[in-house]
Amino acid sequence: MKLKTILMGAVAAMAIAPVAHAERGSDGDVKIIYWQAPSILNPYLSGGTKDIEASSLIIEPLARFDQTGAMVPYLAEEIPTVENGGVSEDLTSITWKLKEGLLWSDGTPVTSADVKFTAEYCMAPDGGCAQSAKFDGVASIDTPDERTIVVNFSGPKPVPYAAFVGAQSPVIQAAQFKDCLGAKAQECTAANFGPIGTGPFVVTDFKPNDVITMKANENYRDPAKPAFATLTFKGGGDAAAAGRAVMETGEYDYAWNLQLAPDVIAKMAEGGKGTPVSGFGTLVERIEMNMTDPSPDLPEGERSTAKHPHPILSDFKVRKALSMAIDRELLVEIGYGQAGRATCNLVPAPELFASDNTECIAQDVEGAKALLEEAGWTVGADGIREKDGKKLSLLFQSSTNAVRQDFQALIKQWWSDVGVQTELKNIDGSVFFGGDPASPDTFQKFYADVEMYANNFDGTDPEQYLGQYTCEKAPRPETQWQGENINRFCDPAYDELVAELGKTGEITKRAEIAKKLNDMITKDTMTIVPLVDRGRVSAHSTSLGGVVLNTWDSELWNVADWHRIK
Repeated sequence: MKLKTILMGAVAAMAIAPVAHAERGSDGDVKIIYWQAPSILNPYLSGGTKDIEASSLIIEPLARFDQTGAMVPYLAEEIPTVENGGVSEDLTSITWKLKEGLLWSDGTPVTSADVKFTAEYCMAPDGGCAQSAKFDGVASIDTPDERTIVVNFSGPKPVPYAAFVGAQSPVIQAAQFKDCLGAKAQECTAANFGPIGTGPFVVTDFKPNDVITMKANENYRDPAKPAFATLTFKGGGDAAAAGRAVMETGEYDYAWNLQLAPDVIAKMAEGGKGTPVSGFGTLVERIEMNMTDPSPDLPEGERSTAKHPHPILSDFKVRKALSMAIDRELLVEIGYGQAGRATCNLVPAPELFASDNTECIAQDVEGAKALLEEAGWTVGADGIREKDGKKLSLLFQSSTNAVRQDFQALIKQWWSDVGVQTELKNIDGSVFFGGDPASPDTFQKFYADVEMYANNFDGTDPEQYLGQYTCEKAPRPETQWQGENINRFCDPAYDELVAELGKTGEITKRAEIAKKLNDMITKDTMTIVPLVDRGRVSAHSTSLGGVVLNTWDSELWNVADWHRIK
């Protein structure tokens, strides 16, 4: 298949039906509840979904992905392609054109200089940008006029839609963030808590890890939107409370990510105040293996860094045995029902990019025991395996969530059955996913042996997602503990294959490389142990119209179209 055809197919967006509003702000207040509370409103300083999605109400990218995974223009006039001249024939540059008359919420013009600055902000040394993979291969950015942005790549970029595309890579205002480059990024509290944006809402008050209040952006580009005058974004609690608040009590209009047992959701829906919505994308619940030593006996700057390999999990046989002991089908049955599928893949979709690896699905307790014996771990008098005087004991952490704690308890039992001692730890999601470099409990810092959470990627091409696991992407003190490679996995062969993917245009070849990368970090090394391909389940009130669940971008991607059903 020719690249031009691929690019055209990738941007064949499905039109979003316009919603007729009487006037901006005519529908009063809309209330959203996320049981993981946002701790910052700058996605460049946090990889947490709750931070990225809350930010998407305020700051926007040039383009995003719709509910089908197709790209649609937001701040840009159109999606650049080879056919329309926006992507160069040699694939070394992409030219974006801003819509005419765009204003920041403070009334000043949005210009190409803001877009260029955004790249400089994320690419600045010592900045610890959580979305640095989005800018891989960007050599320079030209701004020939106030509305034109030319992104130049260091080589051919077959899929040039990473920087400034999707909720993870929005445009920020240069004037607001000009003094926040590099190591100063974390110090800009006012900007990080209240970014000036182009989105439908503006922050009026932000209480980290609690509640955000917003008002309609008076300078939003559509004069009839948003329909709501104010927005309340409540964070914290748990998924059960969030579901009840929408479907049973009607206190809130939208509840995110109802990670609850299927029968629990069905019972809530009987309340009649709201309805659940769901869809599959690329969200995978997984166990991450720490390839480095998180021991508190090490100096703070050396814990969970490449200086110290993990004393137990550096052995592939141990990692594989831990995976073999897990019954994924039972996890799906207990945790998700029809909204989950057992998987061995980090990239479960689109189908073209999904490996056919299924060998992890069947639980094999006896095989796990044999593998641990082979690795030299023998069962002691207390039933716990030992080797060279050391117990096979692991600290297993995750965010606080009913389904995750059920999973932890089951996995602890299965690991106990093969002779592994497991200590469980759960951390409030607002802290775990918060990205605070001073906190010892973030998933990036990874001060545990194994941890469990879910993650996904924007759009339908996994290049940037798989690129997160290159050696240089490991969080460490020098990056303010930001970075996507939280396992500290490092394999030059993997890095070389990522680079090859970045230069490959033919779609079937790209799929072949992506599958190899997926298998390298899962089946071949068990650095990541996928568990469940999760369908996203959220809920909205019966009086809230315009909701279109989107698993490829922010769930709040089209909040400007939300309205009250009269």
